[in-house]
Amino acid sequence: MTAQRSLIAILLAISASTALISQTIEFESGGLIYLTQTRNDVTVMFAPLPTLVRDFAVMQVAISNGSKDQRTITPQDFVFRRSDGTEVRASAAADVVKEFIQHGGGDDVTKLVTAYEQGLYGISRIRSTNGFQQRRQAALAYVDSAKLKAAAAASAIVLVPLKLKAGDSTDGVLFFPNGGKPLGTGKLRVNTAAALFEFEVLPQ
Repeated sequence: MTAQRSLIAILLAISASTALISQTIEFESGGLIYLTQTRNDVTVMFAPLPTLVRDFAVMQVAISNGSKDQRTITPQDFVFRRSDGTEVRASAAADVVKEFIQHGGGDDVTKLVTAYEQGLYGISRIRSTNGFQQRRQAALAYVDSAKLKAAAAASAIVLVPLKLKAGDSTDGVLFFPNGGKPLGTGKLRVNTAAALFEFEVLPQ
């Protein structure tokens, strides 16, 4: 309970404090290093995940809308700029699910769920109202095919396009097509929610 209260306190402080609007906050939870910023009363928090799934590097993310306005969030808002200047954009949710329908297998189900739940304890403290816990049971119910199970797992975990109402939050995984390699060192740019977020990312 102490860890839960600490993470809740961190997120509430970041969201509420105007002094921290342009500052990147770093903290560790569950063995992952999280980075978070608040701009225009919207908080973005993420951590690269150590697991690679098929050709994707994956990243756990949560967004909380503390503003009075509705904010639209999509995976394509997230772009990783490598240290060599090349860029890779997070795949659309529909493209991720399609990939697992066509090529997914039983091992992918395990990897997908494990990759997400490795850091779920920490990031779930954002109290997501539209996230993984709400999607998982429905997505995996009544599915027998290994490929369809992998696709269902992807649909439950992947960050989906969403209009966040005032006070709402969401969480999910970003899938970066990166040839089955880690993203490495670079910058994560998030051009979303009427604000531009930029994070320096180091390998974990």
